[in-house]
Amino acid sequence: MAAGRPCVLAVIVAGCGNTSAARSNGTADAHEKAVKFAECMRANGVRAFPDPNASGELTIDAVANGSSVDTSAAAFKRAMSACKDLEPPGFTGGKVTPQQRTARLEFAQCISDNGVPDFPDPTPNGPLVDTNRIPSAAPDPDAIPR
Repeated sequence: MAAGRPCVLAVIVAGCGNTSAARSNGTADAHEKAVKFAECMRANGVRAFPDPNASGELTIDAVANGSSVDTSAAAFKRAMSACKDLEPPGFTGGKVTPQQRTARLEFAQCISDNGVPDFPDPTPNGPLVDTNRIPSAAPDPDAIPR
């Protein structure tokens, strides 16, 4: 049963997103910049670097936790340096504005209300989704073949 938990979380996350509102607020430019950044990273040696999602969101957390990219590798660091001018806002974290904090808390509440009751509130400047902090997302030790 634990194997299905990440899929359930992904469906809930998709339902709690607000991509249409984001697009109408000028996110098209952010998406274009994030695509160019991803292309630059791939051109500079990080071949598995992912594209941003449909709303232009691309964060170091998503890359580190949702892809095969090793963010501690020398090639990643060199590409980051080469592509710094194209880096999308918020990619490496940074301070969260009060508006972002409110949106992040509302998102976490939505996830909690829609099937992941132990979904934690995001930390002030941490990732929005940290699956290491969601007890129900932990692998079921009984499901591991021995």
